[in-house]
Amino acid sequence: MPYLKASTQSRRSFLAGVAKAAGAALAIRPLNMLAQDGATQAAKPYKDEANPGTESKADTPAFPSADAAWKRTWDAAIAVLAGNIRSVPGYSRPVLFEGSTYQGIWQECGPHEGLVYATLAKHIRPELARTKPGTTSGTGPGTTPVEAARNNHMAFFELQKPDGQLPASVKTTENGFGQIQMVVPIAATAWELAQLTGDEELLAAAYSSCSRWDAWLRQYRDTRKTGLVEGFCTYDTGHDNSPRWKGIPNRCPDADARRCPALASMPRLCPDLSATVYGGRIALAAMAKALGKTAEAARWQTAAEAIRRLILDKLYSAEDAAFYDLDAQGNSVRVRSDVISRVLGEHVLDLSDARDKARFEDVWTRQLHNPRAFWAPYPFSSIAQDDPAFVRPIPRNSWGGASQALTALRAPRWMAHYGKQAELNQLMRRWCEAILRHGEFRQQMDPQTGDFTQPDPGGYSPAALVFLAFAKSLGQSWDKAGRDEVACSMG
Repeated sequence: MPYLKASTQSRRSFLAGVAKAAGAALAIRPLNMLAQDGATQAAKPYKDEANPGTESKADTPAFPSADAAWKRTWDAAIAVLAGNIRSVPGYSRPVLFEGSTYQGIWQECGPHEGLVYATLAKHIRPELARTKPGTTSGTGPGTTPVEAARNNHMAFFELQKPDGQLPASVKTTENGFGQIQMVVPIAATAWELAQLTGDEELLAAAYSSCSRWDAWLRQYRDTRKTGLVEGFCTYDTGHDNSPRWKGIPNRCPDADARRCPALASMPRLCPDLSATVYGGRIALAAMAKALGKTAEAARWQTAAEAIRRLILDKLYSAEDAAFYDLDAQGNSVRVRSDVISRVLGEHVLDLSDARDKARFEDVWTRQLHNPRAFWAPYPFSSIAQDDPAFVRPIPRNSWGGASQALTALRAPRWMAHYGKQAELNQLMRRWCEAILRHGEFRQQMDPQTGDFTQPDPGGYSPAALVFLAFAKSLGQSWDKAGRDEVACSMG
């Protein structure tokens, strides 16, 4: 549907509803740290060195170092994103492509990438953000970061099937429905974008579409009637080439996400897919509250808590301090993977609960912050480094051990929430250092060396967003606390 500017009264009503929802117990967490306005940072208008005396309306953030490489890499990252604003045959408006070899958007990451891009809008010169007429990157006056973020959500909503299934991907070649491929909940990113922009049309579309998507998942991805979400194939979680899914087909039979392969161990109960649904329900509760649907908000909150308890009761191993898939034969798939951080990404462990707090400290100490496991010099590895399943040498597009830009981009959604801001700063610094050293934007790197995997070309949007968002945040920390906080050792 076209973007419609609301009347003053409806906009005022919507914003009042958002404010009420954001202050209620039902509300999803506030916009993550990357969406903060940054009013305290020392920003200044960008000056075009090629045309002295001219200034754009964008602010260049303070960087955590005076090294000119930060500004060069910042501009290169913006250029990557501008070049990845492109059109697909199945949707009428330009979207922010994944980039590199990925020609389209995927539900697991495209909406989240759009949201992060929108939070950076004030720092991006309009002439760089807008695509040029007559190019493969779109036509007309161009697409701003906020518009791209909106399109990265609406493409999925408009292409939703009548039965409620959302596309797994929207690509130049097809709209994919052969897997569910979800990680960061599209309901959560849509809600956060609606709060950021005051877009009530997006809010209404997101609430309707994501409610139907939740119903589809209940119908087709809970065949064992456990209340949890089932994985049918490797691509359901986007874990390409991961030992987690060894021996399991990449796609569902006949490219139909309703069909599970005829294997004795399938389907699996998946903690990360279930956490995505949990986070989506929390967002739906907040959206319902903002829309004045109080009874529906309460039902979503109840449904969210039910699946949260099931994740902890059935899919958490206290012995290993890890979350595992549970196969159809009752066996845990004991591969320690970034499933753990994905569960934390939706705040499944509640710090107000003493038992959950103890679980978090165990997971953090034994797994995520353990230098032998996930806390490599360039965190986080996609498989624990001391897990027998860790894959070396590291191949391209591998969730078998490489540190992935997508995992880094998701880290701010949970680390500060769990009181790990200093460690988040360390992670951000290491990723920026690696990108500065290589001067390119690639999908994954060796967690020990910070060397990016080379076979695929650069131009990967998540890596560009990692640099922009992290450079901005590190600069803010530097302004507030001095260099020592952001330059601390990995320890």
